This record gives sequence, structure tokens and C-alpha cells, in this order.
Amino acid sequence: MQNMLSPKFLLPFFLLSVTHGVGYVSSTEQHKSSALFVFGDSTVDPGNNNYFHTLDRSNFPPYGTDFPNHIPTGRFSNGRLATDFIAAYLGIKDFVPPYLDPTLGLEELITGVSFASAGSGYDPRTSSTNGASDVWRQLRYFEEYKTRLERLIGKKRTQDTIVKAIFVVSAGTNDLSGNFALPSPTHTTTVSTYQHLLLNYCRRFIQGLVEQGARKIAIVNVPPIGCVPSIITVNSALSIPVLQHRRRPCIDSLSSIARQYNQMLQAELKALQSSFKENCTLAYADIYTPLDGYIRRPYEYGFEVVDRGCCGSGLLEQSYSCNPFSLVCHERSKYVFWDATHPTETAYNLLFQALRPVIDYLVNN
Repeated sequence: MQNMLSPKFLLPFFLLSVTHGVGYVSSTEQHKSSALFVFGDSTVDPGNNNYFHTLDRSNFPPYGTDFPNHIPTGRFSNGRLATDFIAAYLGIKDFVPPYLDPTLGLEELITGVSFASAGSGYDPRTSSTNGASDVWRQLRYFEEYKTRLERLIGKKRTQDTIVKAIFVVSAGTNDLSGNFALPSPTHTTTVSTYQHLLLNYCRRFIQGLVEQGARKIAIVNVPPIGCVPSIITVNSALSIPVLQHRRRPCIDSLSSIARQYNQMLQAELKALQSSFKENCTLAYADIYTPLDGYIRRPYEYGFEVVDRGCCGSGLLEQSYSCNPFSLVCHERSKYVFWDATHPTETAYNLLFQALRPVIDYLVNN
């Protein structure tokens, strides 16, 4: 791949010091990003799964109840995702569309799309039975996207667009939770062995992006999986409805698996950054720390309910079990989780605020 940037090596791997952006002044005005490209799972899927034969869908009410015009787009939330807030912050577009939307025109394509698919992961086995698109298939879609864009605007302009674009990768949660936090795991292996396998997949995926021209890549770590309401439900005796007046604690033994993986991911990304012959900037995007804070100290962030979702009982509902017949809480901004797995728009907005230094760093390097 021809080097599209200056010959000097870029700044070393960036470690995020979490901030919530209060009074933060954006530095993106100095440098303009051309587009935002997104890969990963349901936390960043704006509706690609609408076009797959899968049960992992959310293109029906009450999903989208706080999205503009109350449209259930396929986002697993009541409103916007963190990547939508990022796109608006960069001045690129208000919402990141799904790549598989057949109605997308040139203006939407050239400013970036999401290839993410709910239920996916780095490990192809994670999505092998649910019809989702794993990150490798998403990478092939990106190659297809490049060819498509080249036909519309030419090869040189396509290359320039990709070089200046921000790439966000958010995957790994389904891989870890499917193997260690849910009954009947996809396959059996030790925690350490599987963590190393995921890191190998992650490294190969990033290398694949770089080979396709990506130069500014944010890699999102995994959240505290032991605090996800649905995972608490299937792993804790405190999940029975009669005890719902009590706040259910996180399962730290499961969240520790995520913490261990995140530490290994940091080290892996540092090594990968230093190994690149081509100029490329990697940024470790930490969502574990802020989300853990929302759950452990909810009143500091305006939350009141952290151990269940807003939809239905909030214990297990997601996808088709969170549907037009489900009861929905009235004060959605008081909940960290929308359904039993995915954050509310309020929580996604706070996560975006925490990630703004990462986005600014990528824009300016």
C-alpha cells in the first residue's frame, strides 16, 4: 500500500486519560476529518442488521423512541449512539448511516458509514449461528465500499478521503461474554488462552484496516461485562423479580475478565503502533472506566437505575423481547441501560464526552 502521509513517524500510541468533557475546548477546528467509518457490534450498529436474517434486530418500537421523529432505525437504544455524537462533533453529519442501506447517496457514502453488526465480534464463531456480520465480513464490505466510491469520485479522491478519515472499532464484548458470562458458551477454553486469541484477531483486523488505507484508528476496549443487566440476571440469584427492590450488584469475577483483556489490549496496541512501517495513529478508547463510574456512582452523573434496563422488566429484554407491547420507563435519562444489554442515549452521550480527547488526538495527528 502506497504511503499517503508524510514520511515522518507519527506520535506514539495514545493512552486516554478519561475526562467527561466539562468545559472542554475542541481542537478539531484546526484539522478537518473527511469521514467517519465504524466497525463492530450492536453498540455501534445503526441498522445493518435490518438487512440480515437474524434475531438481533431493533428496527421496531420502542427502540428509537427518542431518535428524531421517533424512528426505530435499528440502533439498539432509545436514541443516538456514541458514534452519532462523534460524527456530529466532527461536523461530518448528524448520524452515521448503515452501509447496507440501499438508499444511500454519494453525500452519505463519502462522509462515512458504519459497517457494524449487532451480535458480532472478532472471533468468527461468535456470530456463526446468529446471522450477524463479523468484523472480517465488515472488512470485506469496506473493500467493496472503496471500489464503489472509486467509481463515483475516482481513486485519488477516494484515497484522500480514507487517509483523512477517523476509524472506530468497537468489538470484543460479545466474544468475551458469550464464552464466559452466558450459559452454554460457544466453545470452551481458558480465559487467558481466549484473551490471547482475541488479541491476535484484533491485531490482524487493525493490520487489515491499515492495508486498506486507514491511518487514524480508535480501538474501543470492552465494558464491565459483569455489570450488564442481562448478564447479572443469568448469573445471579438476586435476579428474581421479588427482590427487585434491592439493587443488584455487579459480578466482579466477570468484569475482571474484561479488565484483564483491556490491559492486554493496551500493551498489544502499543507494540502494534511501534511495529508499523507506514504512518498510522492508534488510539486506545476507554469506555470501561467511565461506564463503571456511571454504575458505581450513578448520582454523580444524573442516573438513578443501573442494574436493569428501561424496557420491560429490564432483566433480560433485548431485541424482539423489547417490543411494542413492552412497558417502558418514563424517565429514560435516569437509566444507564435502555434494554437489558445496551445503554440509553444519555449514557452514550456521556461516553462520547469521555472519548472526545481521543477523537481530537486522532484528528490532529
